[in-house]
Amino acid sequence: MEKSMVTYVLSDSIGETAEEVAEAAISQFNSGNFEMRRFPYITEKEQIIEILEEAKEENSIILFTIVVEELRRFLIEKSHEYNIKAVDIMEPILNAIESVVNIKPKREPGLIRKLDENYFQKVAAVEFAVKYDDGKDARGIKKADIVLIGVSRTSKTPLSMYLAHKNMKVANIPLLPEVKAPKELYEINPKKIIGLTANPIKLNEIRQERLKSLGLNNTANYASMERILREIEYAEELMKDLGCQIIDVSNKAVEETAGVILELLRENNNN
Repeated sequence: MEKSMVTYVLSDSIGETAEEVAEAAISQFNSGNFEMRRFPYITEKEQIIEILEEAKEENSIILFTIVVEELRRFLIEKSHEYNIKAVDIMEPILNAIESVVNIKPKREPGLIRKLDENYFQKVAAVEFAVKYDDGKDARGIKKADIVLIGVSRTSKTPLSMYLAHKNMKVANIPLLPEVKAPKELYEINPKKIIGLTANPIKLNEIRQERLKSLGLNNTANYASMERILREIEYAEELMKDLGCQIIDVSNKAVEETAGVILELLRENNNN
């Protein structure tokens, strides 16, 4: 007759990894006489003792992914005392990797979960940037971490996407003399608003190239110096009225401008 067995799965994080390994191993025995009990977030030695006291009364095995060294050693030591088989799932892998890369593991629980959370935050920020790009929906202004404003071709969209990959929710608003600025700009903290401006000559060159790439005549009003000067004057007056910070992007790469913006935000938060 097959013996029944209880598998105790212990982790200093959520315990999904150990449970999946346990399930994969148990499946090789083609038996229903296995029970699994998962104990996540093991942070105290007392928790380990309580579990061992329960496990010693049964035909049991312990599988664990505890990376905090003190707790890991304690569990191994006490398992021997209680005569319970304990299998450290992580340690052989950590040792193998360490021997190849010659770097000590962080031994910080829950890192993979933190990485997943960071990934989903980044995805959400990118989706936000797309949704509220180029003034599509002014409601994004109040939801954003940063609002970029400026005339056409001042890198608003590339900056929004770059900052989104830094987990920042960014909305950007194009400024045109003929179009009234959204009222929401006046209803948020001006420190969240970044005004982007550029040298008229540089802007003229960029707009002419843009028209060429679209197969249009580069003498169109969009690229005329008179039009550009009018737009810049209007935009800078609006920025001063809002009391926001202004960055000249004329000779800056997107990464450089983003660095300036992030530094301004840090200074604002510190103040």
